[in-house]
Amino acid sequence: MKFEIQCTRHAARRARLYCEHGLVDTPAFMPVGTYGAVKGMQPSILEALGTQIILANTFHLMLRPGAKLIEAQGGLHGFMQWRRPILTDSGGFQIFSLGALRTITEEGVHFRSPLTGESIFLTPEISVEVQKQLQSDIVMVLDDCTPYPASEKVVRQSMALSLRWAKRCHCAHQAGGSQAALFGIVQGGMYEKERQASLEGLLNIGFDGYAMGGLSVGEPKDLMFEVLEKTLPLLPAHHPRYLMGVGTPSDIARAVALGADLFDCVLPTRHARNGHLFTSEGVVRIRNAVHKNAKRPLDERCACSTCQHYSRAYLHHLDRCKDPLGVVLNTLHNLHTYQTLMKDLQRHIEHGTLSSFVKDIF
Repeated sequence: MKFEIQCTRHAARRARLYCEHGLVDTPAFMPVGTYGAVKGMQPSILEALGTQIILANTFHLMLRPGAKLIEAQGGLHGFMQWRRPILTDSGGFQIFSLGALRTITEEGVHFRSPLTGESIFLTPEISVEVQKQLQSDIVMVLDDCTPYPASEKVVRQSMALSLRWAKRCHCAHQAGGSQAALFGIVQGGMYEKERQASLEGLLNIGFDGYAMGGLSVGEPKDLMFEVLEKTLPLLPAHHPRYLMGVGTPSDIARAVALGADLFDCVLPTRHARNGHLFTSEGVVRIRNAVHKNAKRPLDERCACSTCQHYSRAYLHHLDRCKDPLGVVLNTLHNLHTYQTLMKDLQRHIEHGTLSSFVKDIF
């Protein structure tokens, strides 16, 4: 992997990330393909929307259909017929979400499969091996994601465990001979001191990129950005910076201004399935009765095929009928909105007009 910064405007960066399966212009948004598919979207449609990289979930894919099966199909690229880069998460956040169904030890995590109930043991080494079988371009270390709120003592212990796991992931990655990039994850909750200790430990190990984890887990948004403002500038300038699990268009724009390069979030696809659509006028709830007879497009300023060909009344009708086409058209629009946002952010960084653009979004 190679990361080249094209230009900077204050903290914001316009860069290019070269992966085994192609180029990614940053700042970039990664649609979430939980089971090796972005729900309702063929790879050709994702490419047409301007998607250059997607995220797939290691945890879910190792449970179904299994990493060995995917490896035998030519890896995740061959399995899902996606030709561009893929980032796989480590499974840490999904395990965090299991709550009482999992037990964390020094060696790894014991948990019950939410699908079959069988007992499963995931270690840093197994996480790296599974991601190697998936043949992703970017591999994430296994980490322990701390909840919010949590005491500083609890956060410190969790962060230290994540560091030890990061070291084991690094050793396993090197021993396995993988050509994929390996990203470390900065933890430390909402405590500046612990965030700095986490980053220092990761820098001592050495990674190809660095992610901000443990955010957007229920904390107030102002607190999240306080953490970002203090921590993002400390991340290595010549490595990609990945803000995990964030967020709304305004969150992404604000984080880009602070220096983040990569983003993923389920919001555009999940909201599409629930009839919540991002437009230049704000979020439109298409199932509301006010749209029943509306002839106007969803967003008159949007160039996506949904807005070019269909009325709000039709989208409302599909949603009320629970027709799968409605989900497809909604998802296409939301992802187009996100990818257009990233292109606009790139352009405004190049032209030196990012600050005014971010203000306009708010």
